[in-house]
Amino acid sequence: MGSVLVTGGAGYIGSHTVKALRTADHRVVVYDDLSAGHREAVKGVPLVEGDIRDTELVKEVIREHRVTDVMHFAALLSVGESIKEPARYYDYNVGGALSVMNAVVAEGIDRLVLSSTCAVYGNPVTTPITENHPKDPINAYGDSKLVVERALSYYGRAYGLHSISLRYFNAAGADPDGVIGEDHRPETHLIPRAIDAACGGLPLEIYGCDYQTKDGTCERDYVHVGDIAMGHVCALEGLRSGALTRVYNLGTGRPHSVREVVGAVEKIVGRKVPTELAPRRGADPSVLYASADQIGRELGWRPSYRSLEEIIITAWNWHKKNPDGFGD
Repeated sequence: MGSVLVTGGAGYIGSHTVKALRTADHRVVVYDDLSAGHREAVKGVPLVEGDIRDTELVKEVIREHRVTDVMHFAALLSVGESIKEPARYYDYNVGGALSVMNAVVAEGIDRLVLSSTCAVYGNPVTTPITENHPKDPINAYGDSKLVVERALSYYGRAYGLHSISLRYFNAAGADPDGVIGEDHRPETHLIPRAIDAACGGLPLEIYGCDYQTKDGTCERDYVHVGDIAMGHVCALEGLRSGALTRVYNLGTGRPHSVREVVGAVEKIVGRKVPTELAPRRGADPSVLYASADQIGRELGWRPSYRSLEEIIITAWNWHKKNPDGFGD
């Protein structure tokens, strides 16, 4: 039985997907440079430390571990940074993905699942956002992911590489057992920053309070990281069953504002979240939320965490057990 190669598998979403794959009895090998991932997040799994742009090393790993399928997570993720340093994002996100794809094709693998993003849509014209919504990224991060999606379609036609790209919305929460969770350095995601503020950290900055929303703050679709992980498992199983190259959204279809998140964190943690108003950030749409009906119809995926509170409870449990994250 072959292995599933997970690039960026020691990161936040990657490590949760590794756990979901193992639960589903898949053999897994992780490839990660550990610049943002954590060795502790993938205990008991073969881990190769390397740069995804090293095509020859990727090919060696594929051969050594008898890889039959690939999930590609490894990427730079900061929207703000991508605006300031676009060259870095195109080099790593696009160049790195092409390196992995070239290794995959050279080694005769014909199935790949791509970790993509709702940032490919840019400012929404209509909501909820379906997969057919216009693609008009407003930052280099979103555009780099869209370039890779398009490249995959051409690789499919030319080389027979079948792929599913998953455009997920705001990943949040942690595995309910508290063994793995969210640990970014620095942390940029709203829920862990709000929890940290409630526990005595720096006040939570709210970027803009004059958006065209019910309370003036941005609204986002928060989807549990475990549900996103299961989306990747569904995609892999779909490809193995003959599914065609596709793109799918992963989300709950329920937007929540920044102030709603703050209120929910205060309720669950039992402490006030100190906040400070800050200017809007560039390239922040007012509202983003998904229609994930298509992946439900075609692959049977449904989010199991339906409420914001359920998601925050798992993040809080992780924080209580691991106040210093993975500690590495």
